[in-house]
Amino acid sequence: MTKRLFLKLATALAATAAVGSVHAQSTPIKFQLDWRFEGPAALFLTPAAKGYFKDAKLDVVVDAGNGSGGTVTRVASGAYDMGFADLAALMEFHANNPDAPNKPVAVMMVYNDTPASVMALKKSGIKTVADLSGKKLGAPVFDAGRRAFPIFAKANNITGVQWTAMDPPLRETMLVRGDVDAITGFTFTSLLNLEARGVKAEDVTVLPYPAHGVKLYGNAIIASPKMIKENPAAVKAFLVAFAKGAKEVIADPAAAIAHVKARDGIINVALETRRLQLAIDTVINSPNARTEGFGEISGPRLSLMASQVSDAFNTKTRVDPLTVWNGTLLPSKAELNILPKK
Repeated sequence: MTKRLFLKLATALAATAAVGSVHAQSTPIKFQLDWRFEGPAALFLTPAAKGYFKDAKLDVVVDAGNGSGGTVTRVASGAYDMGFADLAALMEFHANNPDAPNKPVAVMMVYNDTPASVMALKKSGIKTVADLSGKKLGAPVFDAGRRAFPIFAKANNITGVQWTAMDPPLRETMLVRGDVDAITGFTFTSLLNLEARGVKAEDVTVLPYPAHGVKLYGNAIIASPKMIKENPAAVKAFLVAFAKGAKEVIADPAAAIAHVKARDGIINVALETRRLQLAIDTVINSPNARTEGFGEISGPRLSLMASQVSDAFNTKTRVDPLTVWNGTLLPSKAELNILPKK
């Protein structure tokens, strides 16, 4: 072997070893969304696609979900390290499983307001919350809006509501058919699903929970206590990379949808772009989020929500707000300054 060939081989081996070393240092994180690959999933798929997680020495896998309750359970089981879930579902898990060894905690607020609302067709005569008393409402049994409806009803003196349960794909169809008078759901999900079924937005009465006395938080990034304890630096690095990507998504939702399309090729790009924009406008860049700061929470508001969830969900034990939230790993104020000025 010539000296030149030997040097080439040595250099190649060193480079291979260096690459292997970098990969060896990367922390694997299995992350589950709350729902399918729809518009809002761009918040997580963008930093993944642009390499922001990789740059932070994280090997992140983002999977679709089938509801916040399932995401909380899978993080608790250890099947996933982190996830995206409704804070009320997380609170319910804590209160109903007080002895669970690995109860996930929220580490960053993303939907500062719950996206839940009641929606009805205007032709039904439902125009205000007062019109809901005595009506037939429909939603899947695990729907966040349905679970929190007692809080909404108490705040607005609604009585005599009858519930019909159905699978998620049938919710909007049953409203259009007249099988139910109104439905609960995330505004940016059900409103656009109704449009996809031929209903014009101006023909829908939308009664958002936050606009009618319900101050619940929405979805947060959650992490297992095992992950937080064993590798807090990785959790913080994830949140920093996420915030960087989320800032770009908020600034240009249309471009971000390409990363959702890459994961689910059959999505309706125009529809999902609108869904993402609606989520940004209503629950991410909301007045409460601008007041409290993106990613952060208000202690008194969190305590109120814990009390309301304990009552509305009839949990085995009372929700302890101090155990469901850990804000010690949040990025700096500068890194969280991602919301455009109103």
